Amino acid sequence: MSDPTNADKKAESTENRGGAEPSSLSQPSAESDIAQPEPFTELENLYAENAGLKDKLLRALAEVENVRRRAEREIADAKTYGVANFAREMLSFADNLRRAIESVPDGARAEPAVASLLEGVDVMERDFLARLARFGVRKIDAKGSRFDPNQHEALFEIPDETQPAGTVAQVVEQGYMIGERVLRPAKVGVARGGSKPS
Repeated sequence: MSDPTNADKKAESTENRGGAEPSSLSQPSAESDIAQPEPFTELENLYAENAGLKDKLLRALAEVENVRRRAEREIADAKTYGVANFAREMLSFADNLRRAIESVPDGARAEPAVASLLEGVDVMERDFLARLARFGVRKIDAKGSRFDPNQHEALFEIPDETQPAGTVAQVVEQGYMIGERVLRPAKVGVARGGSKPS
């Protein structure tokens, strides 16, 4: 005769194998939903991150290009205007050469020794101005031109009906430019009283 307890145990084990125990593969748990985002949401996040990185890259490249252009401009300015302070100091030497030539009285210019000395000083002045011109320094042609406050410094007015008002009638001190900048403005006397230039 068979043991009833043994039969009960077999029946229980058959019931358990029959699917009463849920499988971890058949039913997803609540934890797995939180840990794994939806594929479309993850894809959208990746697209947004990609766009952000692309924007940062483009901004960085633009900044590098701006720095490069600024450096090139500063180098060009340094080459052109690097001698500006030295050239400004040397302008008084050019002024003194011109004053030396103009200070000789007309009667003394006829003497051979004085004429030879004046010729030598004149050659020295031209050579000096030519050397300045190699570095971009040039005279401002002020006399007879219209007064320009960017290039001229008005010291006084001259009543002169023959010239239009606002015309430079006299140059007291020669002005100079370096490149496109004013190295020293020309000190001038400006005509007043004539008709205004058009």
